[in-house]
Formats: sequence, structure tokens, C-alpha cells
Amino acid sequence: MVEGSTPPPLLTGLRARCPGCARGALFRSGLVLKEKCERCGLSYAFADAGDGPAVFAIFILGFIVLGGALLVEFRLGPPMWVHVVLWGVLTPVLAFVLLRSLKGVLIALQHKHRAGEGRLHSD
Repeated sequence: MVEGSTPPPLLTGLRARCPGCARGALFRSGLVLKEKCERCGLSYAFADAGDGPAVFAIFILGFIVLGGALLVEFRLGPPMWVHVVLWGVLTPVLAFVLLRSLKGVLIALQHKHRAGEGRLHSD
């Protein structure tokens, strides 16, 4: 990466890396954000993805799970317990992966565009 340029937010976020240097980890564990990057020292105090990742995850996950359940039901016609086991395990795992990825992408986009809380522009 060229010195002074910002890494691509989509790749950086999907890999859960620091939006400043793309090398340090973004999360401490699970979905818990670190306080700052251990590589470049960027403070993550600016990062507030809010409910955005959850909203996107709900729509994406709903499409995947509902589509998958309908496909399995009409193609294979398994007993109900197969659906309970299959989707009962897959849904939380996919939700975690999606939330982590989407949170990383939204934080990287916030950093790239210097987004912050609502503020008035003073000229």
C-alpha cells in the first residue's frame, strides 16, 4: 500500500482489520471493538456502526435462511427435525459472521469518509 493512502474499506472491513493501516485487528473478541490499533495506534473512538450492521444482517440472513429452508423443503422434503437442527445451527453462525463483517465494513467506511455524529457545518 502506498504511504498516505487509505486501504480499500470493503476488503479491510471484511477481514476485520484496522481501517487506517489494514494490518491491526479491529475486534478484541467476537464483536467487541478494540480501543485502538496495536500496529498504527489509530483510536477507534470514532467508530459507531450503530444498528446498521444488524439491519443489513437481518435482510441478508432472512433471504439466505428462508430461501434455503424453502429449497430444502421442496427439493428434499425432510422431516421437521432436520429443519430445526439445520437452521437452528446455521442461523446463529451465519448471523455472527455477517454481523462481524458488516460492522467491520461500516467502520472502515466511517473512517474513509471521516463520518461522525451529526454536526453542523460552520463557515
